[in-house]
Amino acid sequence: MPSWVFRWLVNTLALLLAAAVLKGVEVDGVLSAIVAAGLLVLVNASVRPVLILLTLPVNLLTLGLFTLVINALMLMLVAWLVPGFIIEGFGAGLAAALLLAMVNAVVSWLAPARWYVYRYR
Repeated sequence: MPSWVFRWLVNTLALLLAAAVLKGVEVDGVLSAIVAAGLLVLVNASVRPVLILLTLPVNLLTLGLFTLVINALMLMLVAWLVPGFIIEGFGAGLAAALLLAMVNAVVSWLAPARWYVYRYR
């Protein structure tokens, strides 16, 4: 399995977990979560670097914690674009961004990005 498919699957499951655990985050179905996870990857690749560059002084002053605010804004943008994926307020977006960051950190720790290379040798 290519690493991007694995990451997409992890993000989809993390969005479903956020919807199950957090009040204010709703996903209507698995298809909405799949589309939201895919769009989140595209938004994080295109819009997020620009926002990080524009907010670099604030990010340096907060020692990188402002990145969570940017991640929450990216999630809220995706929720605005994807029908069936709802984030009700900034607090829910911030909690969801924190949960997604923790899930991705644990998965990166357990399965490094090149885990599939060693499996198929």
